[in-house]
Amino acid sequence: MHRFDRGLRPLVVAAVALALSACGGGSTGASSAPSASSTASAPAGGVRISSTTIAGLGSVLVDAQGRTLYIFEPDAHAKVTCVADCAKIWPPAFLSAGQKASATGDVKQSMLGSAADPDGGDVITYGGWPLYTYVGDSSAGQHNGQALNLNGGLWYVISPSGTVVKTKP
Repeated sequence: MHRFDRGLRPLVVAAVALALSACGGGSTGASSAPSASSTASAPAGGVRISSTTIAGLGSVLVDAQGRTLYIFEPDAHAKVTCVADCAKIWPPAFLSAGQKASATGDVKQSMLGSAADPDGGDVITYGGWPLYTYVGDSSAGQHNGQALNLNGGLWYVISPSGTVVKTKP
């Protein structure tokens, strides 16, 4: 699979941010709606969280579509802080009303939970860390958001053991 050249990442992120802001800008609550990537292929009443192995990073959490899940360091292992414009670049892994996260494979059910999103709704957590996807990952298995310092902090993948993986790919 194609990976972005590190030198081009800031340009790609800026282009994505510009395109998203042109589509409505501001926080209207629309960013709090569950994305199709977080709910499709989910077991009845739940959202499936599993793991996959990524070369250089090891086993990491992914959503039901195999999209890499990230943590945001400023969340401080406690609460959702990526909201509004940040959430347009890093969509939270949302739970719809009445849903719960469901672990498969090496993912531990006991480490799954949820946290209130200030924009509304609940975000899936793992070991207390709210989980997000990245718009720069266009397909399963990509990890273009790993170790990026963007939107006010660093972004990392997380392993099924709950360890934040800070390795740069």
